[in-house]
Amino acid sequence: MKITVVGAGNVGATCANVIAHNELANEVILLDIKEGIAEGKSLDIWQTAPINLYDRSEEHTSELQSHSDLVCRLLL
Repeated sequence: MKITVVGAGNVGATCANVIAHNELANEVILLDIKEGIAEGKSLDIWQTAPINLYDRSEEHTSELQSHSDLVCRLLL
């Protein structure tokens, strides 16, 4: 399963981290309209994987991909 989290702010990044840590999906896509935000947050999550003992794939993008099984859009 692939999950896309739209919004890479603190809440979105935390949501993506929890999804990855609990291994709810094989891939977690972090998406944000601002260039570089999703990239930095997904890199942070990916680098903690060995410490937190999970092996899920983290990706980042600035374009919504339609091939995700679930898309989480966070509105605050």
